[in-house]
Amino acid sequence: MSHNNQEGQRKTYYVAVGAGQVLEDSEAAAYELAIYATEEEKDGLKALFAELSSMDEASMVHFHRSPFGSASLEEINQGYEGILKQIYTLVNRLGTEETRRHIATMNLNIGGLQ
Repeated sequence: MSHNNQEGQRKTYYVAVGAGQVLEDSEAAAYELAIYATEEEKDGLKALFAELSSMDEASMVHFHRSPFGSASLEEINQGYEGILKQIYTLVNRLGTEETRRHIATMNLNIGGLQ
């Protein structure tokens, strides 16, 4: 399903937040949310997932190498949660009505969402 928009051509994408995936085919893998996004918006969401994955990997390396290192678990969690909030904010903005309703039920403390 494609939607023409003044901002450019929008397509339907399927988002699996837990897996960090943005899919074009709803049958390709399990997904939780659907969005309408331009190519640039889709790429931005993928970049946020990559950043989240990098932070997750960095925290594992950090605690493996120096479990009593300078960054506290709270600081690392805040960074991780910050990226996750950016992801849900973007997904909410681009989401279908059903996606926005679902995110609203999640009680996320994200600017503009409750």
